[in-house]
Amino acid sequence: QVQLVESGGRSVQPGGSLRLSCASSGFTLDNYVLGWFRQAPGKEREGVSCLSPSDETTYYADPVKGRFTISRDNAKNTVYLQMNSLKPEDTAVYYCRARPKVLITTVQAMCHMKGTVGFWGQGTQVTVSS
Repeated sequence: QVQLVESGGRSVQPGGSLRLSCASSGFTLDNYVLGWFRQAPGKEREGVSCLSPSDETTYYADPVKGRFTISRDNAKNTVYLQMNSLKPEDTAVYYCRARPKVLITTVQAMCHMKGTVGFWGQGTQVTVSS
């Protein structure tokens, strides 16, 4: 029913840019809160950026503020993460996540939710190194 598929991850040099895509199916984006999470080796999974398409509110974690931008294309049922000025510490597997908006108080709360509840994509690897 609900499916999320990430793509766009690859190896880049510090200072480079990437755009990640999360193609969704089985639900309407306006009825969900969406987010990008990442997990580096040996670290916990953390929220990067979250979006509520229905009210156009967004949230960004401090390490990515001013560098990353989350957006969506409702016609394509796709959520994007534009990543600029990439740093080695951005290296991680990036996942998209969706939960029904009726279960989420704020997009900030969405990005701080730990655990595995909700719907997840399979992840896409981003490596930033020189």
